[in-house]
Amino acid sequence: MNGSVPGVRLATWNVNSALVRLPRLLPWLDERAPDVVCLQETKVTDEQFAETFDAPLKERGYEVAHVGEGRWNGVALLSRVGLDDVARELPGVPRFADAVEARAVTATCGGLRVTSVYVPNGRTPDDPHYAYKLEWLAALRDAVTDPATTVIAGDVNIAPTDEDVWDPALFVDSTHVTPAERAALAAVQERGLHDVVRDRWAAERFFSYWDYRAGRFHQDQGMRIDLVLAGADPAGRVAAAWVDRKARKGSGPSDHAPVIVDLDTAPDGDIGPVIPPPSNPKRR
Repeated sequence: MNGSVPGVRLATWNVNSALVRLPRLLPWLDERAPDVVCLQETKVTDEQFAETFDAPLKERGYEVAHVGEGRWNGVALLSRVGLDDVARELPGVPRFADAVEARAVTATCGGLRVTSVYVPNGRTPDDPHYAYKLEWLAALRDAVTDPATTVIAGDVNIAPTDEDVWDPALFVDSTHVTPAERAALAAVQERGLHDVVRDRWAAERFFSYWDYRAGRFHQDQGMRIDLVLAGADPAGRVAAAWVDRKARKGSGPSDHAPVIVDLDTAPDGDIGPVIPPPSNPKRR
């Protein structure tokens, strides 16, 4: 296993504000007990994150690396299997509005080189943010220098195929599904990374994000834009991979659900692709 720690549970979750999600995040950590957690859209500064989360996370055995900028963006890595050689941005990452945004943090956790990513949204295909998104993805691709032990996990703001969108016809003129975005994501994977949740459930249709509006969640009208891309070592060790839909239910949820990948052992069994499954799943 190339020095990797066995039996790791890895998770990624766009919490859409760490402070707002505080009443849900800590109980979720207690319930699911992930060893490595990638968080996105923390929307706090490093100081605010430390003041609120350092003590309760330390009590739970986590080391923390957080990169924040305040009101927008923000990413974090939590690890109970080591947190070494932290990098607070991607090499050669482009700037937007003359700033390097808080969209990636990387560290070695349990022998794996893990990056928590929050890929730019792109806004609309004719917006400068769209070109920035493609440039940012190129930097992410170039950052994969040792693919065998690499894990990139987070909100990539791209649905890899039409099967990952509840109604592709509604998104024809929108971001997240354009050929250029999908090609840029595919180029990252072509470095030697596997979409391990999709590989596990190749024949299933399932989502990780549901808009707050129009009852999208209850109608299972979502998108699969939260991915775990893994190199040969972790991909070959996957024992379970699933979307924790329970965390999207109830009061005050994020609009994203966590995605969980178990390596070597599956504490909850080989479950999935969505737990619990929707009562009205969107069919092909």
